[in-house]
Amino acid sequence: MNQSLIQTLRELIEIHSPTGYHKEIQPFVSQRLRNLGIEHQLLKKGGILAVLPGERPEAILFSAHMDTLGAMVKEIKSNGRLKIAMIGGCPWISLDAENCQVRTRKGDLISGTFQGTKPSVHIDGADVAKTERSQDTTEVILDAKVQSADDVRALGIDVGDFIFVDPRFQLTDTGFIKTRYLDDKASVAVLLEAMADLKDAPLKNTLYFFLSTYEEVGHGACAGIPAHVEEFIAVDMGAPGNGQNSSEFAVNICAKDSSGPYHFDVKERLVALCEELDIPYRQDIYNFYGSDASAALRAGADVRTGLIGAGVFASHGYERTHCDSMEATLNLVLAYAKAGMP
Repeated sequence: MNQSLIQTLRELIEIHSPTGYHKEIQPFVSQRLRNLGIEHQLLKKGGILAVLPGERPEAILFSAHMDTLGAMVKEIKSNGRLKIAMIGGCPWISLDAENCQVRTRKGDLISGTFQGTKPSVHIDGADVAKTERSQDTTEVILDAKVQSADDVRALGIDVGDFIFVDPRFQLTDTGFIKTRYLDDKASVAVLLEAMADLKDAPLKNTLYFFLSTYEEVGHGACAGIPAHVEEFIAVDMGAPGNGQNSSEFAVNICAKDSSGPYHFDVKERLVALCEELDIPYRQDIYNFYGSDASAALRAGADVRTGLIGAGVFASHGYERTHCDSMEATLNLVLAYAKAGMP
């Protein structure tokens, strides 16, 4: 088990970073890069672009996104409960009975719990299980003595405030990692570890590392890509599950997602490196998926794209992966970076 990789992941998971709220994670990652002596710049949208110079200016870019799913206060109800607006595609049902914190404009954190609007078997009977979860049937119950909208506003809470969901990070003795936000902080951890390994290595091609925000809402890497980038490798996640070929114990290589096929030559080189170096891998197709590489192509980038990642079970809910999958992903990133473009 790569202890440094897991510790980096744990630290990242503990930092709140729903899409639109990068004020904590951007400085954390930037400081990590400064400690490593890696040149980087802060992007206007909240992302980070780091660079490791190579012998040739033609560049390979690796991306991962620092933003996660989350929620905002949509309405303060007359009974002191909160209606919420989702950020990104989190299944409403996965929020049932999850603990959370509401961040006020002053930076205070008020704890609470997501509940259905009919949460009690002794009051609502069979409706507890039968009620479909949605924006109208899910609310936040604050851990404060509030009985009205005015009581809530007196705490400093207002419409538009961010709500942070408790990630519940666990590492088991068997090497499984269970937590929210493996999508995509597992990949951010991989790229940080990769940069630490590569910073003093001889490189054929210049390498960029794009740590984006706003990926969960579709425009993470639409801007900020250097002109001499020729290949864009999105490091995001594989999605094991019903009917899929992906695995929690391997690096997963995406052949196609909702944006179409990834570049054939890039995919073939990724596979060839896995086979040459005995890196466990799986190829797969994801019907309901898009990446920062997809966003770059939609924005008009003329680059060859690839997509790899650790296998993340139950994506966008309470997720799970295995240390073996993260290490396989790290090994493939290192191998591709060191091999360079043909």
